[in-house]
This record gives sequence, C-alpha cells and structure tokens, in this order.
Amino acid sequence: MEITGTIKQIGEIKTFGEKNFEVRKLLLETKEKYPQKIEIDFQTKNCYILDNYNINDEVVVGFNLRGREWKNKEGETKYFNTIVGWKINHNEELTLQEHNTDRDSESDLPF
Repeated sequence: MEITGTIKQIGEIKTFGEKNFEVRKLLLETKEKYPQKIEIDFQTKNCYILDNYNINDEVVVGFNLRGREWKNKEGETKYFNTIVGWKINHNEELTLQEHNTDRDSESDLPF
C-alpha cells in the first residue's frame, strides 16, 4: 500500500530489547479535504532511509499494515495495529507540477 503526504515530524531512532530492535516514527499529514495525521513506524534497517528527508517534504510512503493479538492477565483479548513503512520517495508528481508552473511563468516574460 502507499500513502502520499507532507512530513510533519521525523522521530529519533529508539532501540528495544537485547536484539537491538530499532524503531523510528514518521508523522505524515495527508492532502485531502480533511487531512489526516498518520504515524508510520520504520523498523530496523529502514530507520535510516529517513535520514534523506526533511520536515515539509512531499513524499509517497510504501507501507504494510500489521495487526497482532494480545491477552492481558484477566484473559481479555486486545488487538493492536501498526503501520510499518518500508519505502519512501519524494512525490515526483508534485515536483513536476511545481517545475511546470515555474516554466509557465517564465514563458510569459516579454524577452
């Protein structure tokens, strides 16, 4: 699956457990009539691909939706969902639109 939006936050890498499981959170705001702020986890080796991105970058994020079941001490079953990012790219479509807009304004010049 993919989601497109604007980067609002890039978290620090956090390490968990003896196996050095790493997680880095990305906060993405969608561009819709009612924008949504979506938190996406990048895990282990994928944490580092966020180093090439900045706040306010327009991006497309590839992700998997994960779900898991957990039983508490009382035997009650709970369910948790996680959005796990595995790919991120600058939104080329938006970049092309901005480039074409710049080009159009230059062509209006009288010289």
